[in-house]
Amino acid sequence: VQLQASGGGLVQAGDSLRLSCAASGRTFNSYTVGWFRQAPGKEREFVSSVGWNTQRTYYSDSVKGRFTISRDNAKTTAYLQMNSLKPEDSAVYYCAVQLKGLNNERPDAYGYWGQGTQVTVSS
Repeated sequence: VQLQASGGGLVQAGDSLRLSCAASGRTFNSYTVGWFRQAPGKEREFVSSVGWNTQRTYYSDSVKGRFTISRDNAKTTAYLQMNSLKPEDSAVYYCAVQLKGLNNERPDAYGYWGQGTQVTVSS
């Protein structure tokens, strides 16, 4: 599986962005997909994940109520709709698929990381 994240950009606080994670390989549909982010000088942190059948979604407390994760298995693409963006949301956002049966918020549970897309939110 190869993943490519896109959709980042420079926006103002309160704006919205939708990130996409396009995958090659049909096996994408059997994996949980996770979004993580990493700001300069900080560790990579969990943002959200969606199970293979879209029914199980999880969010970090910092984005709950503002971000929505989804996936379209027919298009082998996952999305992260980000609303009411804040400056503290600024980071490089990565998508990956869960390969290990660990807590789904752990980065080491995931693999096939995409290259990341920069999100910058100005105040």
